[in-house]
Amino acid sequence: MAVNEKNILNRLYFIAGCMFIFGLAVVFKLLSIQFLQGDVYRAKATERVVKNDTIPANRGNVYSVNGNLLATSIPKYDIRLDALTSKAKTFEKYVKPLCDSLSKYSGKSSNKLEKDIRRARANRNRYFLLARNIGYSDYIRLRNFPLLNLGAFKGGLVVEQTTKREHPMGGIAQRTIGYERIDDKGNVTRPGIDGAFGVKYLRGVDGQRMKQQIGKGQWKPLSDANEIEPQDGYDVYTTIDVNIQDIAHHALLAQLEKYKADHGCVVVMETKTGEIRAISNLGRNKNGHYYERLNYAVGESHESGSTFKLMALAAAFEDKVTDTSDVVDTERGIISFYGKKVRDSKHGGYGKISVSKAFEVSSNTGIVKVIDQAYRKQPEKFVDRLYDMNLNNDLDLPIIGEPKPIIPDPRVKNGRWSGIALQWMAYGYGVSFTPLQTLTFYNAVANDGVMVKPRFLKEVKEFDKVIEPFEKEVINNQICSKETISKLQALLKNVVEKEHGTGHRLYSKNFSMAGKTGTCQKDYRDKEKLNYISSFAGYFPVENPKYSCIVVIHEPDKSVGYYGADVSGPVFKRVAQKIFTDTPIVDEVETLEVKMGAVEDEYQHYYKMSQKFKTIMPNLVGMPAMDALAFLENMQVDVKVKLDGNGIVKSQSVNKNTKLKNNQTVVLKAS
Repeated sequence: MAVNEKNILNRLYFIAGCMFIFGLAVVFKLLSIQFLQGDVYRAKATERVVKNDTIPANRGNVYSVNGNLLATSIPKYDIRLDALTSKAKTFEKYVKPLCDSLSKYSGKSSNKLEKDIRRARANRNRYFLLARNIGYSDYIRLRNFPLLNLGAFKGGLVVEQTTKREHPMGGIAQRTIGYERIDDKGNVTRPGIDGAFGVKYLRGVDGQRMKQQIGKGQWKPLSDANEIEPQDGYDVYTTIDVNIQDIAHHALLAQLEKYKADHGCVVVMETKTGEIRAISNLGRNKNGHYYERLNYAVGESHESGSTFKLMALAAAFEDKVTDTSDVVDTERGIISFYGKKVRDSKHGGYGKISVSKAFEVSSNTGIVKVIDQAYRKQPEKFVDRLYDMNLNNDLDLPIIGEPKPIIPDPRVKNGRWSGIALQWMAYGYGVSFTPLQTLTFYNAVANDGVMVKPRFLKEVKEFDKVIEPFEKEVINNQICSKETISKLQALLKNVVEKEHGTGHRLYSKNFSMAGKTGTCQKDYRDKEKLNYISSFAGYFPVENPKYSCIVVIHEPDKSVGYYGADVSGPVFKRVAQKIFTDTPIVDEVETLEVKMGAVEDEYQHYYKMSQKFKTIMPNLVGMPAMDALAFLENMQVDVKVKLDGNGIVKSQSVNKNTKLKNNQTVVLKAS
């Protein structure tokens, strides 16, 4: 009996000892968590319920050279209600007035809104949506509604801001203006100006805001103020002129539709500075509609065809291996090299003609014969001369996607050189350039031999302060001698002016142009896929070139036409004539400056008036339509704005100095 009692006591002592040790372990663990690992666990707890959220900075605006808005970031707001934050007494006092205000704003029934908000409070909804994707003026209006005007802590106001990138000109020049997009995996797409200069200038510096988790993956701001305010990006002023851009876009579109072409581009560049005044890239979708599909002018390299004949003769003239008056035999329009034939478009050829006329009528056999006879024994001399004119280098553009030019070289073992490479290069096959690379050479000829880099930016600004100006950049001070340049200019002039010239159909007694037609076969190795690239490159006016221009159209309907003079030439002529009809060269800069100064003075005048009279209608006539629209949206009175047209405001439905009322409609007509 005593033994059993002793065994029982021993067991009790053992159990008690174990429990005592377990208790000590628990106490030790608690103390360890509290004092040794407390900061770690508190941080983990905070991570689960509180986070530092990024507030994207407003991206800078993109403007045309004359101040028209091309791309802008519009702030948008979601307004929500934390239905549990406000005290019962406060909630009951303001819920009805809140619903009445919301009813006037949205048109929904006040009773229905009140029922929904009360249900949200009963269901402990801390993220009840009141308004989604609203503008700044509506945001200011809603946050002053009863209950919401008490703020985040007392009224339960939850505000979420996002920004949306918009292009006021729509699809015109959209690929060149571009964008910057970041997907869920962090991959960045940056086409065009917006993408090229986004990181350095446009993006700005993001802000930060603390948010608290309120369940079901939903987060609300801890306060209605940001911990770190975002810094807006700088504004970028491009070289694009919206008037010239509009001319180029519609001229190209009309010709693409007429010839049912696959795609095409047109670029207009200022001769002396290299500033791009217009660039349009249109491709056809499966429904037959044209839109800015890809930036063909910058990124699509293709065989040049006859537009390369100017480069070939530039090399020959510079090396003094031929001259414009030399006679070449076109041999009935067909010559052969290693069994491969070079043909002229004219059946039977042109007979014996001068080198000048061979260029003007675009004789393939004539130009090929000149280059073959001059360089067949030393083709590297021809290639080196092309290199001297910077034709082997890309333009180092900020816009992403420019390929390097292709020029076969007998010294480079890359499979491009062959026994007929030199002869085929002479009339534009085997070599490959983008439209902008070709235009840069033609522009150098127009600019008396000075090759300037194409430029898309004029300056970067922060409000009225210039952060960084962009000046003319010279690639080559003299691509060839003055004598050679004079010969090339005469050839390009004769292509249009002389009756036998391939571009003579573009000739006008009232307006001078110079240029070269180009018709290049595409996919010629497969006859079933054979197509054409039609082009025209040149400048205007001939006497004092102001602009150079290139038009390239791919795959026109062969049954309608495919020669460069027929397909691309009319676009060039329409652009050139309309530029000087609609935007005369005389006093162009001074006129623009006076107009913009007047608009700016008027804007500043009514801006000051709007600060003093928040509900007074200003005079918006003469202002850019998008600026006028933004002006009205930022007034304290809630008006509905209807914009008819785009460009400059010509009339307004409400007279200036008229007191505006809530929900009043203001119609702006622009053109």
